[in-house]
Amino acid sequence: MALTDIVKAYDVRGLVDGQLTEEVVRALGAAFADEVGTAAPIVIGHDMRPSSPALAAAAAEGVRARGADVIAIGLCSTDGTYFASGSLDAPAMMFTASHNPAAWNGIKFSRAGARGVSLDTGLAAIRDGAQRYLDEGLPAAGEPGALRELDVLADYAAHLRSLVDLTSIRPLKVVVDAANGMGGMTVPAVLGDAAGLGALPVEIVPMYFELDGTFPNHEANPLDPKNLVDLQAAVVEHGADLGLAFDGDADRCFVIDEQGGAVSPSAVAAIVAEREIRRVQAEGEQDVVVIHNLITSRSVPEVIRAAGATPVRTRVGHSLIKDRMAETGAVFGGEHSAHYYFRDFWGADNGMLAAMHVLATLGAEDEPMSRLAARYTPYVASGEINSTVADVPAAYTRVVEAFTGRGEFDEMDGLTVTAPDGAWWFSVRPSNTEPLLRLNAEAERQPTMVAIRDEVLALIRT
Repeated sequence: MALTDIVKAYDVRGLVDGQLTEEVVRALGAAFADEVGTAAPIVIGHDMRPSSPALAAAAAEGVRARGADVIAIGLCSTDGTYFASGSLDAPAMMFTASHNPAAWNGIKFSRAGARGVSLDTGLAAIRDGAQRYLDEGLPAAGEPGALRELDVLADYAAHLRSLVDLTSIRPLKVVVDAANGMGGMTVPAVLGDAAGLGALPVEIVPMYFELDGTFPNHEANPLDPKNLVDLQAAVVEHGADLGLAFDGDADRCFVIDEQGGAVSPSAVAAIVAEREIRRVQAEGEQDVVVIHNLITSRSVPEVIRAAGATPVRTRVGHSLIKDRMAETGAVFGGEHSAHYYFRDFWGADNGMLAAMHVLATLGAEDEPMSRLAARYTPYVASGEINSTVADVPAAYTRVVEAFTGRGEFDEMDGLTVTAPDGAWWFSVRPSNTEPLLRLNAEAERQPTMVAIRDEVLALIRT
């Protein structure tokens, strides 16, 4: 088994049994313990996939074999694991494949304090150490680590409630599609009273809250429009104020307005950024920084500047954003993929927390979600379009040649071309793991966006 097949840039993803076996996971757990040391216990959590409990148990065996203690937190969302890692100041492993189909599973690693782990910051060493254990066997430490179980859900819910006060908002009706993922456990705890917290003026209409890692209703991937159809219809049917859609491990959240329209993650990022900027400014903070990746809407840095803060543009990538959050002291970070990062949540991403900020904003105003979102959506975007190409460098070169002299070039992450008058921009990025080119385009007017989108797609797919 070559671990290079399943260890990606920021996490581990593989097919259960064929690639991600208990033996493989045991070795990865042991190598992770070697990487982070035994001074602090290692937190291990897992999602609701059928394979997750056994894989989490195997990882615990590997960790303990190297002499590190384990805190098993059981079923949780990925941001629940971040909460445990941050509040306990302990490294963590989360077993989930996020939005991937049921046949997949994976691992997200964190250092103490919910700090990210990527190939450049320890994941390569974990991979190579695990490979040695698979090839040569796993030696036991002199004294194995201890195991204890801990339920963190109530503390997690209370912590989020402490960050966003929803007690005084106007009453809201919210349809939530958990997609049979971990949102089915976290939403009742945070927005309801399942964790023993007081009731909020939020009526939840649940959809697919039963934890079922076979995903019997639809894939837990709200980035794909077909997985939002049920929620969009339900919002209109129930006369709800908005809808929320979570992915499988509930660390991403998508918003649907009262008319059933999808609110772009960039608009959500701008809404949350403005709230967080105003909050820390009111507390006396100056030189406020907010991070956004290079394919969020141009409206995001515009909102950040208008609020008196500094936008910092970054490449795309989970661990990279976490690193930049720490480096800059940013109060918030937003990505086009609906990952939202918070300084008050150890710089980690938390879809539930972003949703609470949207509820707080909407609940403080009389206007509907569609009008609120429109204020933060002044441009027309294509969304991310993936193209499978036989020769990625050749396709990339065709785009470069066609637009040379027509706009400003930026190669921070792939190629971004911006019109001289700012009327349009597009980004073309090669995938790190597949023969794909990813296109995002945005313009001031729909016809312009369509023209640029179609021209670049023709070049890519020639």
